[in-house]
Amino acid sequence: MIELYYWTTPNGHKITLFLEEAQLPYEIHPVNIGRGEQFKPEFLAIAPNNRIPSIVDRAPKDGGAPISVFESGAILLYLAEKTGKFLSSDIRKRIATLEWLFWQVGGLGPMAGQNNHFRNYAPEKIPYAIKRYMDETNRLYGVMNKRLADREFLAGEYSIADMASYPWIVPYVAQGQTLDDFPHLKRWFEAIKGRPATIAAYAKAKEINPAPPAPPDDEARKHLFGQTAAKTV
Repeated sequence: MIELYYWTTPNGHKITLFLEEAQLPYEIHPVNIGRGEQFKPEFLAIAPNNRIPSIVDRAPKDGGAPISVFESGAILLYLAEKTGKFLSSDIRKRIATLEWLFWQVGGLGPMAGQNNHFRNYAPEKIPYAIKRYMDETNRLYGVMNKRLADREFLAGEYSIADMASYPWIVPYVAQGQTLDDFPHLKRWFEAIKGRPATIAAYAKAKEINPAPPAPPDDEARKHLFGQTAAKTV
């Protein structure tokens, strides 16, 4: 049994995508980051960076004591190695998958996240920051589009690299992007969107968080960022 500490964010969706695809039994422990539950001591014991997702594998491959894993890329790699799925044993296919997995965790995720933050959540609108991160997100979409021009998925076969990237494309409107500008990326996006495991994963998200909040207004931003600063000191 996999215990998944999760909230309905792109990084959280990465893991439910894998678990649904691999049909691994799992149990979700919601960590409502809007309420600051990521700062609870019991969560920090398995996620020292106070970020979701994290997992605890109660039945690891070696038959030993439970293993906890934090950081979404590490979790995907762990689960792929545990199951032998979505990460090829062929050295060339494997390295391609890992390249694009790390491309996502080091590039697409952080840049799209900063884009969303400065466009929709920052207490002060900073045109330079908004343009910088929106343009960089656009560039990264272009990188993906070029990669997908001659292959179905990022590493050829559907893999953890695709599972890592897809949830960060879902909020493309909030990121100021248009998928029609990236036809190969759009084809890839629609293919993953229609997979039964993707549908199941996002249905679970709606059960846990039926109405994700809209970006806060100015007064809410002041409260939110003041509260966050107090918690992280």
